[in-house]
Amino acid sequence: MTNKSKTPQRQLVFVIDLNKCIGCQTCTVACKKLWTAGPGQDFMYWRNVETTPGKGYPMHWKSKGGGYKNGALQMGDFPAPDQYGVPFDFDFFGRLFEGKKDRVKPSPAPRSAPNWDEDQGADDYPNNFFFYLPRMCNHCAKPACLEACPEDAIYKREQDGLVVINQDYCLSKKSCIKACPYAKSYYNSVTETANKCIGCFPRVEKGVEPVCVAQCVGRAMHVGFIDDEASSVHKLVKLWKVAMPLYPEFGTEPNVFYVPPILGSNREDNDGEISGKPRIPFEHLIGLFGSGVVITHDLLNAERNRKIAGQESEIMDVLIGRRSADMMSLSIT
Repeated sequence: MTNKSKTPQRQLVFVIDLNKCIGCQTCTVACKKLWTAGPGQDFMYWRNVETTPGKGYPMHWKSKGGGYKNGALQMGDFPAPDQYGVPFDFDFFGRLFEGKKDRVKPSPAPRSAPNWDEDQGADDYPNNFFFYLPRMCNHCAKPACLEACPEDAIYKREQDGLVVINQDYCLSKKSCIKACPYAKSYYNSVTETANKCIGCFPRVEKGVEPVCVAQCVGRAMHVGFIDDEASSVHKLVKLWKVAMPLYPEFGTEPNVFYVPPILGSNREDNDGEISGKPRIPFEHLIGLFGSGVVITHDLLNAERNRKIAGQESEIMDVLIGRRSADMMSLSIT
């Protein structure tokens, strides 16, 4: 059995710059192809990119419960299959080879699916807004899934802090799925075990970045060990404090951090003139990441203006990420 109380020697951390994510789903496809192509995993997206504001994947995951309240573990709901979106096929054969006159339609008729409300967002033109939110297991410092597991099947790896499930110990109690407030643990009805993101630890052990990071075409992702003061993740999270966790009130202390999307356009006023208010309202960003968003907004915009004026800005240089190698610090020594 594993030791739940063991503190990892190092912690691998991910930082995602939401100002650069274009919603291309390349990370989603790479993760899907590498890790969730097996039996019972059709509906699983360990890595997904959803539109916010939106219902998310699984649908309404933000209100499922779980995590911690006043330090006490909370057990949330077990999402129903249609909240993930039951996998469906299109009847191309009937339309193309059997002469059916109707349009090609999905079967069974879906009620939800990943990216069901992609690019819809909120508000009305010309001030409608949305942005893309990549999500994965947060490999939390205080993982609710680990504490909830009655079989000690879940543990944090000592060498990198990644949270994984020992499939040999999992007895399909589903407690981890109910306890994770981010809905990033899944039940495999074929193997009768829980499955979740493993942080690509077989790659990390070789000093190779996780596949979602490697395939990010917008260079929106950083990965590294938080104790490496030269790494971009340390600078963004610890030094400059411009990257923050999603829904910190869940109490799990995530190790996936986000640079909020605050470098975008401004809203228009009633006369069609550009106002000084950002298109994405502070209220929405604060609801996701906390009140630190306001300070981060001022800091990043000041640094961007410095860069535009031809002055030096290390923060902007790190976020621009001209060399992908500078965004990945995976020294295992």
